[in-house]
Amino acid sequence: MTQTEQQNQLTEDEISKDKFFQRVAAIAEEMVKEHGKDFSMGTLVLAARWIAENKIGAKEETKQN
Repeated sequence: MTQTEQQNQLTEDEISKDKFFQRVAAIAEEMVKEHGKDFSMGTLVLAARWIAENKIGAKEETKQN
């Protein structure tokens, strides 16, 4: 099965998530090339922590209220 055939079987939500995953992977690869694995892993872990602590998007929500 080709990639196009597989994408035709994916839901819109799955396609959207796949696009984000590809973007994150590309950014991670770029960070590794520029600054190494430790920086890249630390950045992604920190981003995950901010998401878990609801620090990402909090400023936008405050502006809207």
